[in-house]
Amino acid sequence: MSRPATRYQCTQCGAVTLKYQGKCFACQSWGTLQEIIEETPQKKRQSTHAGLPLPEVQHLHDAEPQDFQRTMTGIGELDRVLGGGLMQASAVLVGGEPGIGKSTLMLQLAPRLLPEKVLYISGEESPNQIRERAKRLSIKADNLRLFAEVNLERILSAIEREKPALVIIDSIQTVYSEEYQSSAGTITQIRECAASLIRAAKQQNVILMIIGHITKEGALAGPKTLEHMVDTVLLFEGENHQRHRIVRSVKNRFGPTNEIGVFRMDESGLQEILNPSEFFISGRRTDVPGNSILAALEGSRAVLVEVQALVAKTFYPMPQRIATGFDLKRMSIILAVLEKRLQIATWGQDVFVKIAGGLKLIEPAADLAIAAAIASGLMNRPADPLAVCCGEIGLSGELRAISDSERRIREAAHLGFSRIVLPEANTRELKSSLKKLPITISGCKTLQQALETLGI
Repeated sequence: MSRPATRYQCTQCGAVTLKYQGKCFACQSWGTLQEIIEETPQKKRQSTHAGLPLPEVQHLHDAEPQDFQRTMTGIGELDRVLGGGLMQASAVLVGGEPGIGKSTLMLQLAPRLLPEKVLYISGEESPNQIRERAKRLSIKADNLRLFAEVNLERILSAIEREKPALVIIDSIQTVYSEEYQSSAGTITQIRECAASLIRAAKQQNVILMIIGHITKEGALAGPKTLEHMVDTVLLFEGENHQRHRIVRSVKNRFGPTNEIGVFRMDESGLQEILNPSEFFISGRRTDVPGNSILAALEGSRAVLVEVQALVAKTFYPMPQRIATGFDLKRMSIILAVLEKRLQIATWGQDVFVKIAGGLKLIEPAADLAIAAAIASGLMNRPADPLAVCCGEIGLSGELRAISDSERRIREAAHLGFSRIVLPEANTRELKSSLKKLPITISGCKTLQQALETLGI
């Protein structure tokens, strides 16, 4: 009997080497090589389609539409992120930091799906530990079945025997199959076990929730194909020492992507925050330089967020540039535009930018709020406390049009702000209903004009 061939594959870039070493030769990352054992097949896999007639090839408009039904979870913020609820025969991957609330959210789903049966497969905790957590959170779910198992074949048999409506896998890194000699958590085991579970969920019309670990960089652990196989990918954002949690849909085949749901962690578990804008701008000071309010767009929801900037003289040759919740390279570009186009000196100054509330901004419309907060801190002049801004900044100092300005304007007017500063291109064809709102809509062509409108 020949010995299985051993290789090592990087979990970051996918490079393969025959010899183990501490650092990947391709991406130069440390500790990312995982062992892959190529098993020699003991027996030929039998075809599951033997003797079955081949399906007919159909045209696009000739296919019969299927009535897909959604299952509402009863948690409004989670239903929003999922696109309106859980879709039948779908697979959802949930990732996040340890202790951020993934297992807690899964437990809270069970009593809301009555009378449907929920099967909780735990590979990390014993049933007694899960019962104690449910007791601490005051969760009573008679429809919840616990199954502490990590063997894939036994898990598939339990799903077929119990016939639940929802299956929770906690977590996929602990599941292994006897068909492969590698240990649980390796790339081969994660990929093959996830594929088998998803296939069973599709065939038996079961909703599958998979909890996955993440790496120290914040990405989902395991092969990238895991994210491609599932229908929806949800990521928890936030810090363990903070009470709020943000659930973001990175991928969703049945709804919008980049949608967020905001929760608060307390003694009874995760509680949804119905008005995130008030949460993100609560407790702000209006008389301190270095603050601005951004009308951001997260998925289909407009959210007002406070942007804070601290500018201080440095005594070191290289000034510090630190950004929390915002891309550091984009902040460097904004600083260069302020110095080159507006003659606002940023050299010799430490610049710290933070998005209050722990939200991570990725859309280009956040540029104007970042520039306004930095300019306010540099000039030691507070911005208009009743003004909201949003806009993309070009390298020439111009303001470029942004998407969906109508929702941003309505959200700012709803929370009582008296002015919103937008790129001039977004104010050319405004609806008549927006002009009747109790808010002044100021369109600006350049960054200089926008800062003057904001009172900086």
